Amino acid sequence: MSQHDVRPTACNHGCCGSRREFLWEMGAGFTGVALSAMLDQEGFFARHGFAAETPKTANPLAVHPPHFAPRAKHCIFLFMYGGPPSMDTWDFKPELQKRDGQSVDIEIRRGSIQKQTLLASKRKFQQYGQAGLWGADCFPNINTHLDEMCVVKGLYADTFAHGSAMIQLNSGRIIQGHPTIGSWLTYGLGSDAQNLPGYVVMVDPRGGPISGAANWTSGFMPAAYQGTHLRSKGEPILDLAPKSNLSVAVQRDRIDTLAALNAEHLKDRPGFSELPARIASYELAFQLQAAAPEVMDFSGEKAETLDLYGVNEPKPQEPKLSLGPSPFGRQCLIARRLVERGVRFVQIYNGGGHNQETWDAHASVEENLQIHGPEIDRPIHALLTDLSQRGLLDETLVIWGGEFGRQPVSQGNGGRDHNPKGFLYWLAGGGVRGGLAYGETDDLGHEAVADRHHVRDLHATLLYLMGLDHRRLTYFYGGLNHKLTGVEEAGVMEKIIM
Repeated sequence: MSQHDVRPTACNHGCCGSRREFLWEMGAGFTGVALSAMLDQEGFFARHGFAAETPKTANPLAVHPPHFAPRAKHCIFLFMYGGPPSMDTWDFKPELQKRDGQSVDIEIRRGSIQKQTLLASKRKFQQYGQAGLWGADCFPNINTHLDEMCVVKGLYADTFAHGSAMIQLNSGRIIQGHPTIGSWLTYGLGSDAQNLPGYVVMVDPRGGPISGAANWTSGFMPAAYQGTHLRSKGEPILDLAPKSNLSVAVQRDRIDTLAALNAEHLKDRPGFSELPARIASYELAFQLQAAAPEVMDFSGEKAETLDLYGVNEPKPQEPKLSLGPSPFGRQCLIARRLVERGVRFVQIYNGGGHNQETWDAHASVEENLQIHGPEIDRPIHALLTDLSQRGLLDETLVIWGGEFGRQPVSQGNGGRDHNPKGFLYWLAGGGVRGGLAYGETDDLGHEAVADRHHVRDLHATLLYLMGLDHRRLTYFYGGLNHKLTGVEEAGVMEKIIM
């Protein structure tokens, strides 16, 4: 069993690594040079010199045991592309409200200290539920769930740029090419979904995130672990339907024949990870021809459920850029149907295109909230309500946030610039303490100051809730046992866990 396999082994100290790792380490010395040369003459590297070993099961998404008992079995990640403002949502700042219009020296971009004017929130805040957490009036429906939510206010990240910040929130790195959260989860745990991908992504109808598919890539892992882009209208997966009139029986026979030929080809290429992934993808594509349209078919849903999610709501006339709750509501309902069917990780993006079509409120934070608040408020309320009523919320971790937050100062005509130094996420279900505000930014909402946590700690906590130890979940590539949390120290946010 390879060292990058998450399943328990006889040795947990890395001293019993794979043949590939042994050769890598030996290659650093003169003995290793000679050994490598001899093996090369024998054609060893031509047959076996690959970054990852072949999965030990025919199905790379076969279910693996977690490291310890999980709190959650599934995760739904609601990603607000563009960067939502903490001080206008769930991080009420009385000091900022009092000092509206005052001048301050503040870091606007990395190392760039500028004199700026403080901008108080125009939203009305009040406390909700038994815990008394603060919520802004732009989310009246979500606020009724604050006793179920943990609002983590003291997060920080490393970059002010959208593209790299999104990749960091999704993969732990600010550069492309590393596996994303859903890839780590499906690699580590597999998926209970029989005829569906283990990792599904849905993007905003206005467009996808600026850094594109790098946000759901499997990076250097086998392709079987990458996210599958599911469209919420029309053909759910592009080019899924067969182009000919072949019967199901004939397609089944062709898939089986192709799998047998590929398996024979694989015998002499045991390290070629792309071939098992290709075999699995053909099989999954065949199954998806029936499974994907079924997930999208709401005909079996009750009318009150569709109304709860706002699925049939028409697009509002104002604000003109708003889509209303219907698109995001459809996606949230699909997410519930996916986790019901065993899908491990679902990510939904709200905000697409540019400027005010995303949460990137440079021009006007008020207009931005008027656009996007109604788009997500009713659907997220419906999702949390629906999961709870079906007994799924306890085993489903719901996460909300963007790539960073916003500045407490005015940009242009009441806009806010990017701010990775202090921002919030909220989590619900899946073993998280409800009714908890954890961490703090300073009095103006600019920088995390109490219970500060880098986003790698958020990743470590997510893995922990799913039953995985971020230190033990590794994948060997390029001479390094890679982790979602990287090489720097990371820690689980234990105070937010029940």
